[in-house]
Amino acid sequence: MKIAVIGDGGWGTATALLLSGYGHDVTVWGRSADYIAEIQATHLNFRYLPGVAIPPAIHWTADRAEAVKGAEIVVLASPSKFFGEVCASFRGLIPADMLTVSLTKGLCEKTHARMSELAREILGLTRVVVLSGPTHAEEVARGIPTTIVAAAENSADAKQVQAVWNGPRFRVYTSDDPVGVEMGGAVKNVIAIAVGCSDGLGFGDNTRAALITRGLAEVARFARAAGANPRTVSGLSGIGDLIVTCTSRHSRNHMVGERLGKGEKIAAIIGSMQMVAEGVWNAHVVRSLAKSMGVEMPITEVVYRMCYEDMPVAEAIEMLMNRPLKDEI
Repeated sequence: MKIAVIGDGGWGTATALLLSGYGHDVTVWGRSADYIAEIQATHLNFRYLPGVAIPPAIHWTADRAEAVKGAEIVVLASPSKFFGEVCASFRGLIPADMLTVSLTKGLCEKTHARMSELAREILGLTRVVVLSGPTHAEEVARGIPTTIVAAAENSADAKQVQAVWNGPRFRVYTSDDPVGVEMGGAVKNVIAIAVGCSDGLGFGDNTRAALITRGLAEVARFARAAGANPRTVSGLSGIGDLIVTCTSRHSRNHMVGERLGKGEKIAAIIGSMQMVAEGVWNAHVVRSLAKSMGVEMPITEVVYRMCYEDMPVAEAIEMLMNRPLKDEI
């Protein structure tokens, strides 16, 4: 098949490598013509997926019309912060009935829309499948065994994506709950910042386990309030993605939290990063939506305050540990 990947970041590049390896004709779009030309010439994406050789079969372009011309599937892989802007730039170029796959985890700052909703709204799409789970690009690109979930209200579309993406080292499950899958992906990055902060402070396994477990409770409350199936949170896009993001050396969000825990300021941390840490961006959006839905999310609250109000880490710990006592469930 001819597949267009919109977004030249780590996950977009890893996806292109995976699909090209299956024999598909893959084109990747990126906004910087100079950088795209460099990738095409060197067969390396040193900014976003360093150390991984890119086969010459993958085509790279900064021309939007060229990227999607003749495509049978379009993949949306831009960071959530730029997702709406990138979608808008492709308006009129992607047919409404195009099978479109969203890889992006997060929520729209202005409307709180999920990424699949944003794609439908901006591009008028009718067939959007969410592909999400514990999938660090660095490992997928190297063929490390990985599992993921394809979610869509239309089961036929989810199964088609499952058939295209599934392979010997990449197993795909399906779900009819895109709301739950996307909400899990949005919140887990926020929790990972809290876990990273704990590790940066030198706390131990007890604290890490507590934050992951209580973080999962926040994911579940948040997703349920948004209309998701509670069972989805116990799957790959919920607890699976939460575990990998909170514990992996590849996690940018964990790294942000770790540096916060060691005393660095959030502005300096973000300013030193080449790639986007979605948890910082989404802490603001998730907190805002949670408040509007009346959902209590104490870990998200302290992450928001550390990132946007310079709350001292010691104060964040005190705020979490001295909350009113309650039943666990």
